[in-house]
Amino acid sequence: MDSGLAPQGRFAAPVTRPGMTEFGEMADRCTRCYLAPMASLLSTFILPVAAGAVALVLLFGLVNMMRGGSPNLSQKLMRWRVLLQFVAIIIAMLAVWAMGR
Repeated sequence: MDSGLAPQGRFAAPVTRPGMTEFGEMADRCTRCYLAPMASLLSTFILPVAAGAVALVLLFGLVNMMRGGSPNLSQKLMRWRVLLQFVAIIIAMLAVWAMGR
């Protein structure tokens, strides 16, 4: 019965590929920790601004609705909220894509 393990006293030969050290680690390991400037800009500055804009428009719409303000203004604010949510999602996806590069 084969357990899939190497026999006692024997070790399997290490698998090496181009760019790997003899221990199987990536030779350029520190480059995986590098965050591209575009990803940093998107995730640190632009994405929070977009999410804040969505929250602000949502808050304005709710305040207008609770005060009994114009239904047309409330409708316009909710349309802006949906548009800003779309933009925020696109920015988030771009940030994730840029981090993966």
